[in-house]
Amino acid sequence: CAASRQAACVSGCIPVPWLCDGEQQCPDGTDEQCEQAGECSTVSSVCGTKKVQCPGTHHCIPHWELCDRHQDCEDGWDEEGCPLQPCLPGQWQCRNRVCIMAKWKCNGIDDCGDSSDEDVCAPCTPGMVRCDEGKCILESLMCDDKDDCLDGTDEPSTCGKLHAAAGCCPSGWGQGEGSHRAVLPFCSARVDIRSGDLYWLAFLHLSCSRTHVPCRDGTGCVAQEYLCDGEKDCADGSDEDGCAQLCNTPGRSHSSYPCGLGSCLNASLVCNGRQDCADGSDEGGNCSVPCQRSCTHLCYPSPQGPRCWCGPGYRLAEDGLSCQDIDECTEWGKGACSQTCFNAPGSYSCGCLPGYLLEPDGHFCKLTGPEPKLLVAVQSEVLSYGLRSGHEEVVLATDKDRVVFSLDYDLVERKVFWMDLATESIRWQDLGNSGKKGTLVKGVRSDCIAVDWLGRNLYWTDGVAGQVLATRLGAAWQGIPEYTVVVDGDLDQPHSLVLQPLAGLMYWSEVGSHSRLMEASMDGSWRHVLLAQGLGWPTALALDLPTQRIFWLDEKLGSVGSAHLDGSSVKVLKLRWVQSPFAAAVCEGQLYWSERKMWSVQQVDKASGKNRTVLLKRHGQPHGLQVPSWEAPNPTLCLVVAVLTSAVLAGTNGCAKSNGGCAQLCLPNP
Repeated sequence: CAASRQAACVSGCIPVPWLCDGEQQCPDGTDEQCEQAGECSTVSSVCGTKKVQCPGTHHCIPHWELCDRHQDCEDGWDEEGCPLQPCLPGQWQCRNRVCIMAKWKCNGIDDCGDSSDEDVCAPCTPGMVRCDEGKCILESLMCDDKDDCLDGTDEPSTCGKLHAAAGCCPSGWGQGEGSHRAVLPFCSARVDIRSGDLYWLAFLHLSCSRTHVPCRDGTGCVAQEYLCDGEKDCADGSDEDGCAQLCNTPGRSHSSYPCGLGSCLNASLVCNGRQDCADGSDEGGNCSVPCQRSCTHLCYPSPQGPRCWCGPGYRLAEDGLSCQDIDECTEWGKGACSQTCFNAPGSYSCGCLPGYLLEPDGHFCKLTGPEPKLLVAVQSEVLSYGLRSGHEEVVLATDKDRVVFSLDYDLVERKVFWMDLATESIRWQDLGNSGKKGTLVKGVRSDCIAVDWLGRNLYWTDGVAGQVLATRLGAAWQGIPEYTVVVDGDLDQPHSLVLQPLAGLMYWSEVGSHSRLMEASMDGSWRHVLLAQGLGWPTALALDLPTQRIFWLDEKLGSVGSAHLDGSSVKVLKLRWVQSPFAAAVCEGQLYWSERKMWSVQQVDKASGKNRTVLLKRHGQPHGLQVPSWEAPNPTLCLVVAVLTSAVLAGTNGCAKSNGGCAQLCLPNP
């Protein structure tokens, strides 16, 4: 064995760093007899205890990169003296040195047991860094005194220098020569997760949209809704600084007493003979003055003299004596109830639409009946994913050379319709017992199709021609196209399309030179601009009828937006997860979308944009996405964009009965 680099083992030689690493490599276990073997290696302090140093350099690599058949040290030291064949041909070696079939890599399943076969498949999203063991974590978790990486590489020894350098620039930065001197407003110190080196980012200026505010270190913007919500969204945590002094934030009792240092104290603890405020500002002064004011509710003593205060659900009026009811439904918006809200004197209550059940927390509504399911098109397959159980099932598979693009579902006949770009056709398959399949129309190309399950039509957008078109769901391909142009004219690359059959309305996005969201009747009349400001490329639309809002994901701006169906109450959240959204859907309190770059389907809380979860990750781009649920009395899959039945929302669709009296195509007009 090479004396400086290898240690003797019963069955041969092993790299020195494998000694005393907690994993037995020698059959007799002598490599782990640390208390007896004086030859056990002590890792250089330059690299810490979790890495090994390449000889003659300051480069550090993790232990598992030794003998991984990849040269990580410049001189190849990490691959010298290794077994010639660690895995058999056709196999791939995991970081934990387990051998798996090479074709299992990046198949969406943790075959290694340490996730190394899946962690290397796609780059980390912006704002995230990769641990040495492969996992991606938020950059803000670096140097937070917690091992967020399994190997602890997010807490290098240089973290102490980071805290000392916070808010400071290196000497000489921001200074030019002569009259060209330039002063940089601020610098942000960072630690590189790979090398542990300290580095700085210099920012000349930061511009945030009107719905966002800048972080103190200037490295990013956060939505106004994220301020003082109990979670650190800025890398420096400045969105949570000074929040204790906001004694009148939603959800906080309006009988709070502000302490001198900013924290809030319940009024019942003021002048009780004990210093409950850290600075003692809740005691002394005029605490002994008796309460003789004509308060509507209650009076409490304070160091500033007697004060009136109100019970829960009320606030003190301007006269300082009477109390006014707080309308939580208006002031808190969707923070109070997920669907309907009813205000009452001193309180409020939440309600749900038919088909939903109020959760035990009294705020959120949950669909009744069987489990809601997600339909996802991934390459040549359509998967069904249980939104509560996580159960996955392939419900449709086409030829391997054909990609299932945009898709939608007909709840009446239980058919899946999808766009087949290879054959330029819209195809369908029965998910019932018959399994029948067919072609609806040929000679078309579209980024998005949508089913009118009530009027029995199918709509699609043609971005090249600038049109919205439609055909009958029951049409059979006879060699001659049977469809009609519903909307034509000045459409600027129509892209995503969603329908509201109950009201006879449709909505689509345009991603041309002037992006906008449009609304029209489903017969093409009453067309108007719903929203034309603050849009980049709104590539995915979804309707949330319980809240009467439309959601969109913007690929160019990396954001999630929503607005009332009349175009008012616009809300935009900038999310680093949004990179290349294709399709979206809303169910209960969650927003779901397919990410083509990340080969995944993700979800976030529809109101806050938080609690992001990756539901599916496959070796292939996901495209069409739908969120079916179930309805009574017939257990059939429900239309994705609606998630409601005609019993839920009063609406009219003139084509729902007897095809509106039309001999061929009937297009509804509300």
